[in-house]
Amino acid sequence: MNIDDLVAIDVHVHAEIGADGRTALPEALMHASAAHFGARERHPTVDEIAAHYRERRMAAVVFTVDAEHATGHRPVASEEVAEACRRNADTLIPFGSVDPWRGAAAVTAARRLAADHGVRGFKFHPSLQAFDPDDRMAYPLYEAIQELGLPVVFHTGQTGIGAGVPGGGGIRLRHSNPMLVDAVAADFPDLPIVLAHPSFPWQEEALAVAVHKPSVHIDLSGWSPKYFPPILMRYADSLLKDKVLFGSDYPLLTPDRWLADFAGLDLKDEVRPLILKENAARLLGLRPAEG
Repeated sequence: MNIDDLVAIDVHVHAEIGADGRTALPEALMHASAAHFGARERHPTVDEIAAHYRERRMAAVVFTVDAEHATGHRPVASEEVAEACRRNADTLIPFGSVDPWRGAAAVTAARRLAADHGVRGFKFHPSLQAFDPDDRMAYPLYEAIQELGLPVVFHTGQTGIGAGVPGGGGIRLRHSNPMLVDAVAADFPDLPIVLAHPSFPWQEEALAVAVHKPSVHIDLSGWSPKYFPPILMRYADSLLKDKVLFGSDYPLLTPDRWLADFAGLDLKDEVRPLILKENAARLLGLRPAEG
């Protein structure tokens, strides 16, 4: 992967269908999420995702979510995602996902995904996986990932998954309050953390955690930039300019739409390349750290 030739690095892309046609989530949740975003119902394969980003001279971090304990649905395997990313290593970066409710087996799985399948980080979705990030049952898993020197992404804020389904599909939003991640950042100071999405309705909490904890970053996925809260943009343009990352949430939101709307934001010229590529390149170890 030639970082200098890339236009951008999208740190938030979902693999939503497996090679056998199995979807990442139960069909009712998949349909509801697509309806919430006004997205297409056809889900691209990982190879199709690679072609989409390669055509645009972008790299993308790709992951699925293992929420089998809460949903009863067998996920698309992280091993499969990683293998597809390996075939497309010029443009894709694999992240893994392990259900923290698996306990010791989750720790073993995380170590295996890193050692044998080359994953470069891990994704958690607390609302979908039905756990509080600061629940001690997940701490052995965080400890293992910290030892591996890999970053983690936590979904924060409201989710389109379950939106409009009776009872929200049983999904509880409170699990994704970024203040719950603050304890993780305090207890695992060497664990790089990304708070995914503008964290509605907890945007100021997310900013407070990112300012206070050196290890915490924010990705801007899941929203068109024209709807970003003004306070988020003020921090992205100043105090957090080195800790904010481009993410789209593809295929629910396309990078084309995101970048077109991002171009209209009032940001300093020197901040744009940091958000679009340089911050992610440093976080992912694609560029050496300064100093």
